[in-house]
Amino acid sequence: MSGWDRKEDEVRQLLEARPRPALPWDLADRAAARGQRALRRRRAVRLATWVVLLAALFAVTVWAALTEPWAPPPRSTTPPLDGW
Repeated sequence: MSGWDRKEDEVRQLLEARPRPALPWDLADRAAARGQRALRRRRAVRLATWVVLLAALFAVTVWAALTEPWAPPPRSTTPPLDGW
C-alpha cells in the first residue's frame, strides 16, 4: 500500500466514523441574507467613492476656472524699479 492510499484510507475512516453535526434549518437563508448585505454595503461604498471623486473634480474645475492658475501673474505685483 502506498503512502497516498494509506492517507486516503485514514481520511475516509475519519469521515465515516464521526457523526456529522446537524446544520440549522435556516443556514442557507442566513447565508443569502449576509451575502445580500455585503453586496449592498459594497455598492454603497462604491457609490460614495464615485460621489466624492466627482465632487473633488468639480471643485478643482471651479477653482481653476475662477483663479486661472495657468495665467501669468499681473505686472502690478512686481516691485517698482527705482534708481536704475
